Amino acid sequence: MTRLQPGDPAPQFEIDTPSGKLALADLLKQAEKGVIVYFYPKAMTPGCTTEACDFRDSRLTDSGYRVIGISPDPLDKLEAFRDAELLDFPLGSDPDHEVLEAYGAWGEKKNYGRTVMGVIRSTFVINPDGTIAEAMYNVKATGHVARVTKNIFG
Repeated sequence: MTRLQPGDPAPQFEIDTPSGKLALADLLKQAEKGVIVYFYPKAMTPGCTTEACDFRDSRLTDSGYRVIGISPDPLDKLEAFRDAELLDFPLGSDPDHEVLEAYGAWGEKKNYGRTVMGVIRSTFVINPDGTIAEAMYNVKATGHVARVTKNIFG
């Protein structure tokens, strides 16, 4: 499994969202300071809801960043999640794991003592030039967004 490092080019993607297709290139054009792509296992679960709401409540989007959350969930579930939690950023559906794999966010992980294939909760900060500023793998849902914000704003 490939792990991205700061300075690497961010893998380009175009992904389905409940509002239509969205490409990383478009997000980069809209972002003054960069794009934050985060990968999470499953919408409407406690940890993923905490993480999504923390991104919603952060000051990242008001500070020139664009945020997108990506999971293998189908579009109808993402739409319900977005609406239920009043999320103000897009959610992408990656059921074939293509984007997840390109970012190294799909692979073996431990789940209740068993090794399974699944989403490795990860977050990437992408510079306006399309390079990786930060690559964070195996993050915890609770408190993670605060650490991202602290890393960005000091």
